[in-house]
Amino acid sequence: MAAAVAEASTSKAYDELTGKLRELDALNGISGLLGWDELVMMPEGAVGSRGAQKSALAGVLYDKRTDKQLGGLLQQLKAAAGELDPVQAAVVRDASRSYTRETAVPKELAQRIAKLETDAYVAWVAARKESNFSKFAPFLQQWVDVNKQKAAAIDPAAPAYDVLLDDYEKGMTSARLDEIFAEVRKGLVPLLAELREKGSPPDDAWLAGSYSLDTQAALCREVALALGFDTNNGRLDVSVHPFTGGSHPTDVRMTTRFKEGDLTEGLTGAIHETGHALYEQGRNLGKEWEGLPVNSALSMGIHESQSLFWERMVGLSQPFAEWLLPLVSKHFPEFPKRSAADFYAAENVIKSPSLIRVEADEVTYPLHIILRYEIERGLIDGTIKVEDVPTIWNQKMKDYLGTAPEDDAKGCLQDVHWSAGLFGYFPTYSLGAMYACQIYEHAKQQLPELEQQVAAGNFTPLREWLNEHIHRKGSLHPSGDALMTAVTGNALQPQVFLAYLRSKYSKLYKLS
Repeated sequence: MAAAVAEASTSKAYDELTGKLRELDALNGISGLLGWDELVMMPEGAVGSRGAQKSALAGVLYDKRTDKQLGGLLQQLKAAAGELDPVQAAVVRDASRSYTRETAVPKELAQRIAKLETDAYVAWVAARKESNFSKFAPFLQQWVDVNKQKAAAIDPAAPAYDVLLDDYEKGMTSARLDEIFAEVRKGLVPLLAELREKGSPPDDAWLAGSYSLDTQAALCREVALALGFDTNNGRLDVSVHPFTGGSHPTDVRMTTRFKEGDLTEGLTGAIHETGHALYEQGRNLGKEWEGLPVNSALSMGIHESQSLFWERMVGLSQPFAEWLLPLVSKHFPEFPKRSAADFYAAENVIKSPSLIRVEADEVTYPLHIILRYEIERGLIDGTIKVEDVPTIWNQKMKDYLGTAPEDDAKGCLQDVHWSAGLFGYFPTYSLGAMYACQIYEHAKQQLPELEQQVAAGNFTPLREWLNEHIHRKGSLHPSGDALMTAVTGNALQPQVFLAYLRSKYSKLYKLS
């Protein structure tokens, strides 16, 4: 009798909890739509009113996220963990994690962080314009200090960087990142040197031309729809900075942009954002999942894995080039008459060592990320001083990429992330690339006709496989490693990524 009463009490508490969480999810959806509208559709004169709307909504969200009744329900359900099924347990786990992080930071510290977001951004813009790191350094030091305080408030027993990293990559630690990135660095630095010294770069000069922006938009729309983007449950628009947002799997807002002189940038960008959008549209809408934390993306790295999966593993493959080239020629009859093999090779040329992260290719990009990770982790654990950042940055660029920036603007001031205090964000970019590679290699085993299907423009089997194994699993698993184990049989294996790069570029660059 007592057990039945306890079970009924747990069931009632869980129902109350999910009601509150679904309301929060709906309000977050409204916030997402306000953000999309601000970047895509809002008239300039509405800036003031939109700011007031966002502020009011933020206040409502804060009150509901930190509601003591919500905390009480979570405590009750954590104590009754043995009565929960795996989906319910994941809901309670992630809701408890969010509640702890929301309520742990004192109001005074939260206010300091909010003010610093504005002050540091203004200082970064000015410092970058003058290429003078010293003007940004005091604000970076403030971010280091407040992030340490924030981490200590959330979990004083854990390394501060690990607490910050958990905002973006659940379950990841700096010890695990050290292990992953050390192996990647050890493999990539000599590969890059070998490609430069002994390789024969493919010809990509023939891709240069003038390509109508409107025609590019039509081409990219056709590609996105072919990959499976559902316009009945989403929109495709143009914005200054491409992104994917929205409010719900049935309302996904995707944006992209184009350059008249660079056809491939618009294409890869559109495919990248389509990958994000397919993840969002493929999330689980079952009654037990919808509107709950278990149905959210597992992490930024996993979300990035889906965009990079379609952009790089599919979009920059030779089978995809075989399908894409006739489509490009249809939209641009003046496009050079070259083979799919030539098109594939030209799209994958390694740029001469780029100083700029966002312009880097898939071989050099991870080294840009490792450099930033090593510096920001050192800032948080105290092994690197703020004033030494430019010197350390330049040395690591020379050691890893064989080049060094001529000034701070092209060096340690190029990214906006640190001006917003986003310590722990950078690693997710390269984790996403590695997750994508491991998932793709496993998908090829599960779908023996995959490459032939891609070459024929039949993307449905692959998309449905991803829906089943990645998208609909949401945050059921506690970490990226756990998801990789469930899907591929192993935690993230950087050697899979390195083998892919070595095999692909050794052939493209004709290494013996």
